[in-house]
Amino acid sequence: AEVLQWLFWQMGGLGPMLGQNHHFTQYAPEKVPYAIDRYVKETNRLYGVLDRHLADRDFVAGDFSIADIAIAPWVRNLRTGYEAAELVGLDDFANIGPWVDRFAARPAVERGLNIPPRQ
Repeated sequence: AEVLQWLFWQMGGLGPMLGQNHHFTQYAPEKVPYAIDRYVKETNRLYGVLDRHLADRDFVAGDFSIADIAIAPWVRNLRTGYEAAELVGLDDFANIGPWVDRFAARPAVERGLNIPPRQ
């Protein structure tokens, strides 16, 4: 049940809100301050929810699960220098970075992140 809760949290909140954030901060033909502010704040709020939840666990639902696989690609950007696009920084979320590192260190994840092979 906890895995499904977090999976749906990603699908109904994190994914759509970060998608809007990326659209308005990077791709919209005109900068709309209200939209940028709204989605940056929501991104921060959602990252805060995840960060607090990860304070006492290694993975989102305790054990590694599809919830981690669904959430990590969105959040991983904080680790790869993409945070400027979202106007959000990793320093504000002490538990997310170590979780992303644990996620990325799994052998199958490492292999998956290398498709296609990095050059």
